[in-house]
Amino acid sequence: MYNEIRLEKNLYNLSGKSFTAALEELDPSSAYSGTPLERLDAFERQLKRFNIRINGQECDCVEKFFSTTETAVLFPEFVTRCIRKGFDETVLRSVCAAKTVCSGSQYLGCVLDDSAAYAATDEAEELPEATVREGTTATVLEKFGRLISASYEAVRKQRLDVFSVMLRSVGVRLAVSVVKKAVEVLADGIEPITAAALTYDELAELYGQFDCFDMTTVIASPALASKIAAMEQLKDCAATPDGRLILPFGAELVKTSAADEDTIIGIDRDFALEFITSTDLVMETDKLIDRQLDQMTVSITCGFRRITSDAVKVLTITAENA
Repeated sequence: MYNEIRLEKNLYNLSGKSFTAALEELDPSSAYSGTPLERLDAFERQLKRFNIRINGQECDCVEKFFSTTETAVLFPEFVTRCIRKGFDETVLRSVCAAKTVCSGSQYLGCVLDDSAAYAATDEAEELPEATVREGTTATVLEKFGRLISASYEAVRKQRLDVFSVMLRSVGVRLAVSVVKKAVEVLADGIEPITAAALTYDELAELYGQFDCFDMTTVIASPALASKIAAMEQLKDCAATPDGRLILPFGAELVKTSAADEDTIIGIDRDFALEFITSTDLVMETDKLIDRQLDQMTVSITCGFRRITSDAVKVLTITAENA
């Protein structure tokens, strides 16, 4: 049972396993089906075991994690989850078709050559061929990270819900730096259509560039996104419950500072981009367990590869301050 597990540092150092995965092996969630604990994962059950409240009116302070040597082991996972939540809440979810985990610092994916026309084939004639082959250019993965300085004395009395918001904000900013790379990869080598000014007609032309694929997502800088949102044609458009703005032709408007000020990218998110990573978010766990918070580092090593070029279209605004 969850209240009999011995929490130790080495749970973070098992090859190929996250801390939660290691806990799940010791305390499988499947054993709690039909019980009041079935909605909790192994980490959350440990929070319950030690009565650590990370939100709500009776939320604990950071120092609650360090009340025993075992509860201190839970703190790095709490920090990682907060940062990961901020990271995952960004536009990455709106632009990536697939996620690949690789073991090296470079990734060589497959390439689809499907340029032959799709048309009826006469009897006894060979069918047009689509070829999948290994790519010739590897995607080099890069490290994105942040050093967070905060002494234990400075944060020990901080409520965990407030501290988690601070950590989530780090995750959001980290993700924006990663998204900038994604935007660069999407637009690289794509011949843009150009316009002297941004109008609804130009957006509709971008939409019309898609043939086999659909424009599910429009990526724009905050300045261009605000101009799109202010267009007369969008006055009756309602946001989704989670705040996403859907354009009249069904595309989600994604606002990100990672996008160039003069460029709008339309994509079919189901076919356009592959997210490649060799690591999950990485924390220096030993320092956190030992209350050495002075230099917390969080990083992720990742890269992007465009899968289907026809699923990406670009609109460039040429007029200054358009």
